[in-house]
Amino acid sequence: MSIEEEKLVPDVVEEEYGDSQIQVLEGLEAVRKRPGMYIGSTGPRGLHHLVYEIVDNSVDEALAGFCDHIEVEILPGDVIGVRDNGRGIPVGMNEKMGLPTVTVVLTVLHAGGKFGGGGYKVAGGLHGVGSSVVNALSDWLEVEVSRDGEIHHQRFEKGKAVTELTVIGKTDQTGTYVKFKPDASIFTDTTEFEYETLEKRMREQAFLNAGLRITLSDLRDEDDIKTETFCYEGGISEFVTYNSRGKNPLHDDVIHISLASGSSIAEVALQYSDSYSENILSFANNMLTVDGGTHEQGFKDALQRVLNDYAFKFGLLKEGNAKLKGEDTREGLTAIISVKLEDAQFESQTKAKLGNTAIRTLVSRLIKEKLVPYLEENPVVAKAILNKAIGAASAREAAQKARERERSKKGLLSTRMPEKLADCILKDPERTELYIVEGDSAGGSAISGRDSNFQAILSLWGKMLNVEKARADKVYGNDKLNPVIVALGCGLGDDFDLSKLRYGKVIIMADADVDGAHISTLLMTFFFRYMKPLIEEGHVYIAQPPLFKVAKGEKNVRYAYSDAERDKYIEELGGNVSIQRYKGLGEMDPEQLWETTMDPAVRSMIKVTIEDAQAADATISVLMGDQVEPRRLFIEQNAKYATNLDI
Repeated sequence: MSIEEEKLVPDVVEEEYGDSQIQVLEGLEAVRKRPGMYIGSTGPRGLHHLVYEIVDNSVDEALAGFCDHIEVEILPGDVIGVRDNGRGIPVGMNEKMGLPTVTVVLTVLHAGGKFGGGGYKVAGGLHGVGSSVVNALSDWLEVEVSRDGEIHHQRFEKGKAVTELTVIGKTDQTGTYVKFKPDASIFTDTTEFEYETLEKRMREQAFLNAGLRITLSDLRDEDDIKTETFCYEGGISEFVTYNSRGKNPLHDDVIHISLASGSSIAEVALQYSDSYSENILSFANNMLTVDGGTHEQGFKDALQRVLNDYAFKFGLLKEGNAKLKGEDTREGLTAIISVKLEDAQFESQTKAKLGNTAIRTLVSRLIKEKLVPYLEENPVVAKAILNKAIGAASAREAAQKARERERSKKGLLSTRMPEKLADCILKDPERTELYIVEGDSAGGSAISGRDSNFQAILSLWGKMLNVEKARADKVYGNDKLNPVIVALGCGLGDDFDLSKLRYGKVIIMADADVDGAHISTLLMTFFFRYMKPLIEEGHVYIAQPPLFKVAKGEKNVRYAYSDAERDKYIEELGGNVSIQRYKGLGEMDPEQLWETTMDPAVRSMIKVTIEDAQAADATISVLMGDQVEPRRLFIEQNAKYATNLDI
């Protein structure tokens, strides 16, 4: 048995399980001991979550009607400052704790104004742990409260107060200012904030709270100060328009409807386009519910019911026709669902899924009571939407027939691999990888240069189908896509089964030019739309071939992946060098391709991720849709990030 195959069993050390093994963590020690339980992770996502927790408290002040401006600053040293003009955290003595209330809020878990008592009827910070968790995971945190004519200040370090709450000035304003620096001993990956990540979140919050002004500033580099203010009087209607950029709308106006019941409010904005994908985002008390919940399911069920009833009532579907399925009624739909309610029940602190059953009924009522009259009063819009849904149903049936046809030809499920696939010897997905290469020339070099034990090569030819502009029935049987589907072995769309994936790494290897980037984008669009778990589970990579070979004689050879790296090597070698610019992978001989791009010991690859599915969906629509102007603007704004191919 080889070392790789040998099972290693850890030594078992027997210890008595008694009173001494039970730990009691006091104060915020539990947060510092297990930060992932409170913010999800200690990576970049968790780092930015700290900012969200503080901003969410300010947004809750806006929801309560006491705040209309929030300022978020990234200060030198990656210090965050968040200021609002709300009421200010109470500073009086908390009788139960014997401490000022602001101190309690920042040092005691589950202490806040969101557990009853009328402080907040609607709040995103359900668990009341946000501020104290941020404090616990910060190297230091300072708070200034403007209230009752005075400015109060207190400083904390690693969650513990190091000064008393003191008055440092007079004011006629109210509000709270929190400034903190994340603890590098907790966030070991990075403590550097990404402006673009915070920008997306602040824009989102401004959309969800019509009229709320949020200013984001990056002050880390005095030579490159960035400041943006987000304020949308149209609220979620403008959110839909923003998410629909790059698409051709079927109707000019965004449909915006709302309904209140008791202390709960539900509002929906929606618009259909001629695209073939759906983009539905749901929020509860301004929190993005990534996994949906009762409000989103209520919307989907009611929309399907309402459109079917309308279609049969006005003869767009005849008696005997099959009803439209939910997926038919959502093709080309961009929608925002936003509900605000008391005692929101989320599945976890990360608030990924809403569980309140009553809100499902409210959203269903909203669609029935407000969307039905809208459709009847706007028959042209209604007909455009129904024709889209009926077309989607026909395409779905055609796709099913195409899928069955391919199965009958043993195309999608065949064990016979594509002609252009040079398979590897090993069959263990944990150890194998598939390089998808454009062109026979590059494919030939890759086949000759690879390690055939674990590296398979699939050569493609010509531009493949842009699935963003095609329905599913055009995908099945496509001569450019079918080899990819068969080689991977896990199907696509509703039939996708990740457990059948034949290769642990799927590596797109294209030329380092515009055509290569286009091919990579087409493939990533296909994976995103039809094999999304492939990306979500981290199986897709982009190979990074070098741009230049810099040589001085036969022994002094360097491979450069950028102009700057090329210039550095020229200087290192003392000038008088030969420079070869690789225009394509086919220009490299097998040995060069192996030692620069395929050898696991030295190669450089970009792992394709969907850190934010909403942003990825919008980017795909902009880059691969029919609208030219949004694509031009995107390229102009993001040209400086051209080397970042993550989505």
